[in-house]
Amino acid sequence: MSRRTRRAEESGFSLIELMIVMVIVGIATAAISLAVAPDPAQELRRDARELALRLAVAQNEVRIDGRVIAWQADADGYRFARGTWQAAPGSSIPTVSTLGTLDTFARDDELRPRQWRAGPVEVTPARPIVLTSEPIGAAWRLELRRDGASVAVLRDAAGGYEVK
Repeated sequence: MSRRTRRAEESGFSLIELMIVMVIVGIATAAISLAVAPDPAQELRRDARELALRLAVAQNEVRIDGRVIAWQADADGYRFARGTWQAAPGSSIPTVSTLGTLDTFARDDELRPRQWRAGPVEVTPARPIVLTSEPIGAAWRLELRRDGASVAVLRDAAGGYEVK
């Protein structure tokens, strides 16, 4: 065998071999990216856990401040709101008013308006929830639904929150 023929046989990979390796790498990358895609049910559960924590924070805020806080949701997200202190005519004691501008906690890191991470979410019941300063109250249940997945946020009579 001549020296020139030996070098041609020993030099690297063929184009076909490189193409086969690239196809295998592409298939593996696609499989990994599909496996890592977020699960809507998992995102919904995460939204529910965060909501339960924020409801507990709002409940504590009510107990400290004395003003009721209303929680309201729609398909895109949710917000907390409370009345503002107003000077009462003829009195030195201010009163809480829901007329005019409400405090929507725009500058509060915990209670500011939020978007659902899971995307559009159906909330049942679709009415506002009012948090009062009473430590013991009626138990209630919120249900969050998206793409067939469902998660419940429960409040017990003692004021504790749980996600199921």
